[in-house]
Amino acid sequence: MRRFSFTDPGFAAAFKAFLDERRGSPADVDAAAAEVLEAVKSRGLEALLDYGRRFDKVELTAETIRVTPEEIEQGAADTPADVREAIAFAAARIRAYHGRQRPADQAWTDEAGVELGWRWTALEAVGVYVPGGRAAYPSTVLMNAVPAQVAGVDRIAMVTPPGKLQPAVLAAAKEAGVTEIWRVGGAQAVAALAYGAGPIQPVDKIVGPGNAYVTAAKRRLYGVVGIDALAGPSEIVVVADNQNNPDWIAADLLSQAEHDPAAQSILITDDPGFAGAVEAAVIERLKTLATGEDAAASWRDHGAVIIAPLDESPALVDAIAPEHVEFAMENPERLADRVRHAGAIFLGRLTPEAIGDYVAGSNHVLPTSRAARFQSGLSIYDFIKRTSIVKCDAASFGVLGPHTVALAKAEGLPAHALSASIRLPSGD
Repeated sequence: MRRFSFTDPGFAAAFKAFLDERRGSPADVDAAAAEVLEAVKSRGLEALLDYGRRFDKVELTAETIRVTPEEIEQGAADTPADVREAIAFAAARIRAYHGRQRPADQAWTDEAGVELGWRWTALEAVGVYVPGGRAAYPSTVLMNAVPAQVAGVDRIAMVTPPGKLQPAVLAAAKEAGVTEIWRVGGAQAVAALAYGAGPIQPVDKIVGPGNAYVTAAKRRLYGVVGIDALAGPSEIVVVADNQNNPDWIAADLLSQAEHDPAAQSILITDDPGFAGAVEAAVIERLKTLATGEDAAASWRDHGAVIIAPLDESPALVDAIAPEHVEFAMENPERLADRVRHAGAIFLGRLTPEAIGDYVAGSNHVLPTSRAARFQSGLSIYDFIKRTSIVKCDAASFGVLGPHTVALAKAEGLPAHALSASIRLPSGD
């Protein structure tokens, strides 16, 4: 963990160097992902089954690679009642939040008499990647599948690494209306969704976070299919004054540090004494945290404390462009309203980022690695597309046609000009 002081003469240079540090995967990941993609593209299901034996130590067939409806039902039944209740509660809030994002079709006639507009249609098929390994992620299922369901996507195909499927994941899939689940993970799962493999039919877009190999595969497959984003290690910035409980703020920082050794947690405060209290609380919590090994590595290698006037925090947050930022203080809007670059903003002392991960209703699939400068979190807009509508009659074409001809000729495209001029009263 590093400490920076805004008043130090070398702060700007040191802060920039800190932001430029690479967190994430080694260079050889991309080459390995490319090899997997080519194998699945050329060999289909055979390659998927081979990778299952090689990487996951499971023996699957064309019949057993799909999770059965009975397994989904059993998983939901095996989920503890309080977890099922929380899943249903979260799903309802996610549906409500994303339902408000639905845009309206538009149609109008302009001053030239041209009928113009657009209409929105849902994607036909979407693939949802749900990670396995470190933990069960029912929230990932909900955050990716529920907005797709709200958008009206016809087919939602979920992939997740083989092995024992956690009951809560299956319960979340059932709640989100996902009936197509495949036991395949890694880059090979992404390839199967893009190209198709045996019983797995290709989709139009792939969403959901994964490891470095999944991210590399999504990057390579963009254009073959759509993707939501390139997920990097998680990150949080907490802007806090000295009126907070240090233990609360330490817990907030660790809530992201525990995701991955490459995750990043940053505290911005104007009180060095409070910063020291938070640092001490982090050390104490790490002694008993079940995920303490990863969290400790994240805090040690990528964590930071920045001592700066709170009025400077919006500019610092914008420079970081974090996945999550908390403003833990009274009247947090006075600072938060000045932030331009952040995936999600959490306001006040009683709004920890974890609320957004699960039950606020907003989406927790958010831009990382400073991508919040140009990208938004997952939403209904990831599952719908806009089609333009144009209609001319004789009068309106008479207005638009001559200008079309002039511009087409200026660009040296005679057939474009002809397709308009041939329809004018003067002919071609």
